[in-house]
Amino acid sequence: MRTSIRGFLVVSTLPALALSLAWAGEEKTPLDKLPKAVVQAVTSKFPKAMMDSAVKATADGKTSYEVTLKAGKFGIDVTVTSEGKIVQVEREMAITDLPKPVADAFHATYPKVKVKRIEELSKEDRIISYELLIETPANKTLEAYFDPQGKFLQEKDVTPKKVEKGK
Repeated sequence: MRTSIRGFLVVSTLPALALSLAWAGEEKTPLDKLPKAVVQAVTSKFPKAMMDSAVKATADGKTSYEVTLKAGKFGIDVTVTSEGKIVQVEREMAITDLPKPVADAFHATYPKVKVKRIEELSKEDRIISYELLIETPANKTLEAYFDPQGKFLQEKDVTPKKVEKGK
């Protein structure tokens, strides 16, 4: 029970963390201006990926960098401290790469949906959850979260709101 509550809290705070970083002052950073420790940490962890872009963020007086990588057709977002400690990784993946318990739980929960994107969310080298962006037959867009053992954590409706003309 404690593990599932902890997992839910971590998953539910990730969007808030990302939003707080955006409010705290993000600025696009050229790759050649990244601290050496950040580049070294990212290239050591993902030697076959290519750095694509970076953003510097400051929150509570601490600076971190979110480095976006390309690894084949998938993206990886890595949050790194100025000292080179990898704090969080969001790695896109194919549905065939999901662990079996997660894939089984997903297919049982959502049998007739279109998968738009899958991300594995890790914090300090520990997989926290899998986020699946899906489209239902009723044209709703949802984010579904599962823990690494396949336990369903939560679902969010992220269907884009249609803007009515004339209002």
